[in-house]
Amino acid sequence: MKNLPIPILIVSILFILAGSIGFTYHVQEFYQPDVQVSQLLWVLFVRILAIVCGSLLLLRICWARWLAIAWLAYHVYIGALNSTSQMIAHIIFLIIVAVLLFLPVSTVFFQKKNKH
Repeated sequence: MKNLPIPILIVSILFILAGSIGFTYHVQEFYQPDVQVSQLLWVLFVRILAIVCGSLLLLRICWARWLAIAWLAYHVYIGALNSTSQMIAHIIFLIIVAVLLFLPVSTVFFQKKNKH
């Protein structure tokens, strides 16, 4: 991870933490008597996707930036179904992450992978 920009490090860690904490929290729902397994499996998949996304960002996989944006856009949608405040919070987070992932220093980081 030579020359890893701070914005990429921050976003990667946040995605890995959000995925890990969310997965740990939701996996406990398997033990509830009224669990809807298909919904729970989807939630766990989305949490694993966050971990994968954060890891791919650290590995300089360029399209992982778009995966991160898509993941957050999905959460904007989910937040809108719950409350306006959740939706607004996710929109703000989406904007911040998008800016961090597409800063010039971040773009250079992803472009350098292909150069020898």
